[in-house]
Amino acid sequence: MKHSKKSTAILIMGPQGSGKGTQAKLLAKKLGFEYIGSGDSLRVEQKTESFTGEKLIQVMNSGALVPNFVLINALGDVLKKLKKKSKVKGVILDGWNRMMIESLLVDEALEWYEWDKNVKVILINISRKESYNRLTKRRQCKKCGQLIPWIGEFKKMKKCPKCDGELIVRLDDNLNSIKKRLEEYKKETIPVVNLYKKRGELIVINGEQSIEDVFKDVLKSLK
Repeated sequence: MKHSKKSTAILIMGPQGSGKGTQAKLLAKKLGFEYIGSGDSLRVEQKTESFTGEKLIQVMNSGALVPNFVLINALGDVLKKLKKKSKVKGVILDGWNRMMIESLLVDEALEWYEWDKNVKVILINISRKESYNRLTKRRQCKKCGQLIPWIGEFKKMKKCPKCDGELIVRLDDNLNSIKKRLEEYKKETIPVVNLYKKRGELIVINGEQSIEDVFKDVLKSLK
């Protein structure tokens, strides 16, 4: 088997509420890449009425981290399905490398499925204070699950722009859950960020700008 020279994988990182999901989806659309979000994938699993689906509801609503093997298994399933598709130009990975063991397993998964020849890591960075502010105010569509960030024009939205559904506060966006997630980010994810920085793979973007300006900086950093 030969690795594709054109295969590109872009890993998007950032503190909770940084808007990394929004930027990842914008980038996927702009580049024509496949978007693979950990949160979206796990919420799909929640709806399966399986043991894992029910357990995920409990764990994610409490603010606890989903076990590494569950997360990476979900990623493997998605990458395996993508190998069956033709003309996949690249993948955007959002939220899969929260801690060191996951980053190493993501490396292995990308190598196994031949997405490891052109890997870029983008950190959308915001302060802890900004994370709290955004997480306590952001909303989600009750109907389709679309996440509505608390930034710019999104603050004015009364209905989901995608399906016109009702906007509600996400169950795992409570103060205790948010505090747990931010502490885990400091303890587990910052070392991963430092690893990518040491390897010379890290691109840092100021996330405390408008969505449009953040995206401009992301595109500029990839040229």
